Amino acid sequence: MTKEVLTDKTIKLNESFQTKEEAIRYVGALLRDNGYVNDEYIGKMLEREELTSTFMGNFVAIPHGTEDAKKAVKETGISVVTVPEGVDFGGGNTVKLLIGIAGKGGEHLEVLSQIAIVCSEEENIDTILEAENEQEIINLFNEVN
Repeated sequence: MTKEVLTDKTIKLNESFQTKEEAIRYVGALLRDNGYVNDEYIGKMLEREELTSTFMGNFVAIPHGTEDAKKAVKETGISVVTVPEGVDFGGGNTVKLLIGIAGKGGEHLEVLSQIAIVCSEEENIDTILEAENEQEIINLFNEVN
């Protein structure tokens, strides 16, 4: 991987959204604006959400593109957005932590594995939600490497 997968520029703390579509667009825009994906990828993230919810439980959603979105990925990247008030993802599911992912080639499996390790511990999710700066989140993800 030539680029950092997670940087302080792809982490936003204490955001607020009215809808899951707004939240997914925001997470995707962080990936786009930092050179990980092109604009088409955001639409593919919304398409994925229509097919099946990216809500994973424990207040976490992992928005990502559909299978055919791979051509819109320039570099593997992650965006992390905390939403303390939560955003409704339907079905009574509230999301407070959004982790947008874009994987180049087979790298998305490695990224998903790392996210799964971090998010499998409720205390890690609490640490992310209570983070006072982006570096705390970067440090947490680096610990599981």
